[in-house]
Amino acid sequence: MALEMPGHSVDSAFTRPDRRGLSYEASFSGATSFLRRSYTKDLAGVDMAVTGVCFDHATSNRAGARFGPRAIRDASALQPCYPPYGWGFDPLSEFVITDHGDLAFDFARIADFPQTLQDHIAGILAAGAGSLTLGGDHFITLPILRAYAARFGPISVIQFDAHSDLWADDDPARIDHGTMMYKAVGEGLVDPARSVQIGIRTECPDYLGMNVIDAFELHAIGPAEVAARVRGIVGDHPTYISFDIDALDPGFAPGTGTPVWNGMTPNQVAVILRALAGINLKGADVVEVSPPYDPTDATAIMAAHIGMELISLYCWALKDARA
Repeated sequence: MALEMPGHSVDSAFTRPDRRGLSYEASFSGATSFLRRSYTKDLAGVDMAVTGVCFDHATSNRAGARFGPRAIRDASALQPCYPPYGWGFDPLSEFVITDHGDLAFDFARIADFPQTLQDHIAGILAAGAGSLTLGGDHFITLPILRAYAARFGPISVIQFDAHSDLWADDDPARIDHGTMMYKAVGEGLVDPARSVQIGIRTECPDYLGMNVIDAFELHAIGPAEVAARVRGIVGDHPTYISFDIDALDPGFAPGTGTPVWNGMTPNQVAVILRALAGINLKGADVVEVSPPYDPTDATAIMAAHIGMELISLYCWALKDARA
């Protein structure tokens, strides 16, 4: 396939005539939507809407994830000039993927934030689109799961993470990225028997019935076996993937709030995600990218590539459904 050379378009996030298609804009210039997709609030006909949530008020260590969505968009600018490698199809050309922009919320009214985000995601789902959310700290997954559960019922979750986020917290007013999955299970948003946490390497007193493939087991059995086990757990149940960037070892992704050693490698992540093609994926997020702690931008680059893989997984499921 011959690729068009850059120099004929700029600011394609606003000027592209068709919402489908690759982008040949120079990577170092122009408006940086995610993967140079059209910036639009119009959800008519959209297959997947990418949205940013610039929230890091729930962090327990280093803040900065509010800058994650902008950094991930910037890092994605090199990717949309060719289809994602090895998938055998081009989701950017075959499906309508748009950048829905960022969530609007009042940073001084933190108590209002969860409902604001839940309503935002519910609007995307009501339009018939899936969502890919760029975070933001991991608390944002709780309001997102509330919106998904309202539409699909208790959902399977595949959580890539160094932490379980299952620490007990029975105070509904607390907003904490380390307790969001505890509340999600407790509220009945997640089916723990059909869910799995991958890469865990911090203590958790009670996994509340969640399946766990911790970092030591992952390294021992390898990514292909991990993917096979995950497929067996989630089956064809409606599934949501939440990817905390600290699932990766901090040697690969230092720009995060709570880094933990002995993490996953990019190769392990790529193999697992690719091998999950065909699961009934309904939506996803990439969270906890904190650019101030990574002057190389490697963490945002990792997140941008993971985002592209998640889009490919989602569109694979659409392809199967429309076949």
